[in-house]
Amino acid sequence: MVAALDLALVREQCRIVDEVSDPLLQSYVDAALAHVQMHCDRTLVEGEPSSEDEMALTADVRQAVLLLVGSWAENRSALGEVTAEIALGVSRLLWYRKRF
Repeated sequence: MVAALDLALVREQCRIVDEVSDPLLQSYVDAALAHVQMHCDRTLVEGEPSSEDEMALTADVRQAVLLLVGSWAENRSALGEVTAEIALGVSRLLWYRKRF
């Protein structure tokens, strides 16, 4: 089964109350999951991976997705400041999952 995140968890983790609609928030989650899959060159799945082309949505991978979503939700305008710390944190969390 393809990995997904509960929007209530995303809202709580990212401290998003009402300023972001569910459809917009879901689009950030979908984009973050896709980014992680492309970055690691694997498909994210719930539960145990069935091949080397899959990886589980573990706590560190979930945190990387939440960092991306929180950053995108907070910096929605093109003029928003993108912090290097977010990108570095995401890269660091995914480093050991990346396939070279």
